[in-house]
Amino acid sequence: MTGKTENNAGQVDGDHVDRLRGQWARELPDLDTAPMAILGRAYRVSTLVRSSIEATFAGFGLDRGEFDVIGTLRRSGPPYRLTPTDLYTLLMVSSGGLTHRLDRLEKAGLIRREKAPRDGRSVLVALTETGAALAEQAFRTDMANEALFLDALDIKEREVLAGLLRKLIVGIEQGARAPVRHAPDH
Repeated sequence: MTGKTENNAGQVDGDHVDRLRGQWARELPDLDTAPMAILGRAYRVSTLVRSSIEATFAGFGLDRGEFDVIGTLRRSGPPYRLTPTDLYTLLMVSSGGLTHRLDRLEKAGLIRREKAPRDGRSVLVALTETGAALAEQAFRTDMANEALFLDALDIKEREVLAGLLRKLIVGIEQGARAPVRHAPDH
């Protein structure tokens, strides 16, 4: 067995989300909490693994945001350079938030800002050799650690879950529906 807690019927025992749904079912029996079964678990997984991921990057002297920058540059391929606009668009951060990260990474010698060859007024953010090596080492370590969290699932279960999550994300991204908001009753 790979870390699953199964009962005699071969079913996985209840988790935190099941307990929350049970409490809501008792308090608001008319409300369908089925979305929590998926979205609540996605949030719970993220919460449970976040500190481990952050600790991994901290072991390399990086915070998550700093790794995101050098990781994005590294996965962009040679020559490992992007414009600041490309970076903040890919990272979904503000330009001010990116500037702060770039300042710290440049000071650490992991990136450098270069004038764009075609337009001397524009800047490119380039990964240094040290930054590229650190990004790769940190990412390899992170992937090894994250793989351990998946021990509860066999290969087929991982493939099915990944496919379903992909389908959900694409549907959400394409739909981009605004959440339902109700004003509180007074």
